[in-house]
Amino acid sequence: MSIKKQFVKTKPVCKVTFSVAAKEANNVAVVGDFNNWNAIDGELSKLKNGTFKAVFDLPKDHSFEYKYIIDGTYVNEPEADSYRWNEFANADNSVLEL
Repeated sequence: MSIKKQFVKTKPVCKVTFSVAAKEANNVAVVGDFNNWNAIDGELSKLKNGTFKAVFDLPKDHSFEYKYIIDGTYVNEPEADSYRWNEFANADNSVLEL
């Protein structure tokens, strides 16, 4: 799993690339504050090498909680900027700082 941030100088957005190496998986999505925890809106595309990937334009100067859903299982990002306890989920969420 990895995250790449590319800040756009002409707009108040950051292009965030989410990548998950999951050759055996059928479906991978990223869900979080930025897409109302909606797996359909956060669906990642599977590449030929087995990596799932998608790019999202997110507003700069914000903090977002998120998780991956890999074949129905919620997974945190090991390279997250930090983690935050979520009472609703009763678990830590990954945090993305832009």
